[in-house]
Amino acid sequence: MSRPAIDEARFEAEWEQDQELLAQLAANGDIAGVKRTVDVSFIGREEALETLAEAAEDLGFEFGQFVPDEDAEEEGQWRLDLDIVQTIEPEAVKALTRKCLEIEATYSGVEYDGWGCMATTGENN
Repeated sequence: MSRPAIDEARFEAEWEQDQELLAQLAANGDIAGVKRTVDVSFIGREEALETLAEAAEDLGFEFGQFVPDEDAEEEGQWRLDLDIVQTIEPEAVKALTRKCLEIEATYSGVEYDGWGCMATTGENN
């Protein structure tokens, strides 16, 4: 199966933001090579996100939560959070961002809205 085409300029912009987040995590003592749950978010209309939620496991994710998007610019927007366990080493994050943009390109009405995770310092986690 061929990979869906994504907007490479958008990918580069997302990667710049990813690098800023990785630098912030590192500044807080994060050890990027430690596997942890990474949360990715998608926004869109409820019906579009339900289709993605049903496919989440086949895409390598676990369902996180499905809630109305309080920050949405337009009414009726929802947010779907999916979880994946991985490291946040740069190449792993870059691959995750590309995968999420490919999901956005595949699922009509779904927009990738970024990722996040807890810092893992190796002290208490």
